[in-house]
Amino acid sequence: MRIVFRCDPALYDRLPRPRAARGVLPDWLRNMPAAAFSELHDQRIRTVKQCPPFIDAMAYGFVIPLPCDVTVRDGKFSWSWDLPPLAVEAHPRSPLSFHVSAQVSGTPFHDAGRAIIKFNSFWTIELEKGYSLFATHPVNRVDLPFRLLTGLVDSDRFNDVGILFPAVWIDRSFNGVLPAGTPVAQCFPVTRDVAELVVEPLSEEARRRYDETGGALLSKPGVYRRRYRARRSR
Repeated sequence: MRIVFRCDPALYDRLPRPRAARGVLPDWLRNMPAAAFSELHDQRIRTVKQCPPFIDAMAYGFVIPLPCDVTVRDGKFSWSWDLPPLAVEAHPRSPLSFHVSAQVSGTPFHDAGRAIIKFNSFWTIELEKGYSLFATHPVNRVDLPFRLLTGLVDSDRFNDVGILFPAVWIDRSFNGVLPAGTPVAQCFPVTRDVAELVVEPLSEEARRRYDETGGALLSKPGVYRRRYRARRSR
């Protein structure tokens, strides 16, 4: 899969670039223990740090980084970003813009006192023919003070301008700096081919494999990682 990112020539050497998600995993994941004591089990048990699906989901696709520091103080957003003259007149110059809360009326996101922000993208994204871009909140990143609204864009066709990433600002007590480079969206290409859903009972052979695999998973750790996890490029 070839993904092409483009930006205004004046910003090419100034913008943080989209990065593979595996290269920007959060510090808390690296620092968390691999095992922790469980009072329920009365022993130490493995944490999600040893769960390949948890890690692989966080490492999948690429992330769009915040282009500059954004300061949040008492619910107000500000930034200081000295941009040069741009080659494209219609190009945004601020890292954020905003929606009014009425635009999400009738949804669980609606709250008259809560801001709906938009992370402006300074990169256009072009995908191969037949693929759309699935953009969502950085996976398992509940530590971030916002929640991105998930969207799907046909970026094989719509790639002349950057995508705007709307989000709900959920942490009203947050006062500080959201630093440049913070992942604001995690994205990956998905095919537009329609899936065929087949529903059927387990065959005798499938039941045998179920019992065999289930028993192996319960008998010792690391079975999925050693037998089934696909090798990933680094």
